[in-house]
Amino acid sequence: MIVRPFGEADLAAVTAIYAASVLNGTGTFELDVPSADEMRGRLAAPAALGLPVLVAEIDGQVAGYAYAGPYRLRAAYRFLVEDSIYVAKAFRGRGFGKALLDALLSACEALGMRQMVAVIGDSANAGSIALHAAAGFEHVGVFHAAGWKFDAWRDVVFMQKALGLGAAAAPDADGLDCGR
Repeated sequence: MIVRPFGEADLAAVTAIYAASVLNGTGTFELDVPSADEMRGRLAAPAALGLPVLVAEIDGQVAGYAYAGPYRLRAAYRFLVEDSIYVAKAFRGRGFGKALLDALLSACEALGMRQMVAVIGDSANAGSIALHAAAGFEHVGVFHAAGWKFDAWRDVVFMQKALGLGAAAAPDADGLDCGR
């Protein structure tokens, strides 16, 4: 397995992985599958801010992808990022999510980010919750019945992890350019 930066050649695989999550899962509350062009734009946005957009591959096949994005586009949030991780069903439970999350954490810490949040669709999403807990994320809250998907109300679970010095000291970097 290797984790590497996302490239244009990965777009079809990433789009397919996300489409399967939209159509079959509750980890995303999206109801309609976005086009490849829409996905290209979604992945270009965090990359334009200097944030990591990564894929995990094995034997030349993309098994999953992950990226960090700004939590909110307001200047005070410039040291807080949100992670997104999607792994193809055939590769779940084999360490791809962990490898992607570890790489995201390291890259964001190196950029001077101080906190990462996971906004996890569906409190029944045990795999994502366990993945984040194993990486040191703490449960910080739940929005109950926040989304309606597959004819049921779904919760949103919030988890958070300090990066580097976290809140123990003032920032030592500029943070994201969030339109100050």
